[in-house]
Amino acid sequence: MNQTDILSMTLPELKTLLEEMGEKPYRASQIYDWLHKKQAASWDEITTLSKALRGKLAEQTCLHAPEIRSLQVSAIDGTRKYLFRMHDGNYVESVWMSYHHGNSVCISSQVGCRMGCTFCASTIGGLTRNLTAGEMLSQIYAITRDTGERVSNVVVMGTGEPLDNYDSLVRFLRMLSDENGLNISERNITVSTCGLVPGILRLKDEHLMINLALSLHAPNDELRRRIMPIARKYSLSEIIPALKTYYKANSRRLTFEYSLIRDTNDTDECAAQIASLLRGMNCLVNLIPVNPVTETGYRETTPAGVQAFKKKLEKHGIHVTIRRELGRDIDGACGQLRKRCTETD
Repeated sequence: MNQTDILSMTLPELKTLLEEMGEKPYRASQIYDWLHKKQAASWDEITTLSKALRGKLAEQTCLHAPEIRSLQVSAIDGTRKYLFRMHDGNYVESVWMSYHHGNSVCISSQVGCRMGCTFCASTIGGLTRNLTAGEMLSQIYAITRDTGERVSNVVVMGTGEPLDNYDSLVRFLRMLSDENGLNISERNITVSTCGLVPGILRLKDEHLMINLALSLHAPNDELRRRIMPIARKYSLSEIIPALKTYYKANSRRLTFEYSLIRDTNDTDECAAQIASLLRGMNCLVNLIPVNPVTETGYRETTPAGVQAFKKKLEKHGIHVTIRRELGRDIDGACGQLRKRCTETD
């Protein structure tokens, strides 16, 4: 018997399910509140439901809380990196970060990734499967239960390409911002993509006020194709107009993520090309010293080099930040924990 993933169900869908089970529709609101506000991890926790109803729900639906298989806590800033074991034995990673403006969680959207970016540990081994909307939500809920603190910002920038799991992503975004659930403002949600043009254009039509970030990492197609295979399918001449169309739809400032790789994409010429590419756009460039991954052989740009690159961009009128290196003393690169665990299992 196929069980329904109840954490992925919207409130109207849950009402329909309850009616089909011969239950009163108001029970749906009660259950939805337990699942998404109180974040119950099992049916036994929902004590306001009869034992009989809990039994029926357990029989017809699945409610799987991810298991914390590994937790690394930074001694420097308290950043928490989680490795979750999902109900089918697959692993995903999530990160909890504390900022002055609130707590942020970075979640995964897939088990593995098929984009093949050469500097990223997440792509080693390819894509295993997509995550459901409920499995994306469950990462946030598990972290909230563990920390006891509210999450105010969510970033879909962990393992996987979110727009490669489009339908589940959009369902997740709507449920995350639903007033009946966590009610996180869409303006406090960021989705990162490596540049899937059809997905960007579809997302524009969803009329969501979320922030969109492009993993740029190279200012021209030739270099981008070397480090990001997706660039062989979608060129910057297609991606930039798609992003401008997205911006026109919701006026949210665009972010360009740029991992600095020593002697590869951190040259004076690269800075000038970025400035030319982004001229006139309401955007922010977020510089990221690349996390060393043994398999890639890439080295991070020195701190002095990062600062120099920032100044070069600023001279061209580009707004620039350097990503705060939270959790530097723990496994920082996406996919490192998962890769180590799958190798030893």
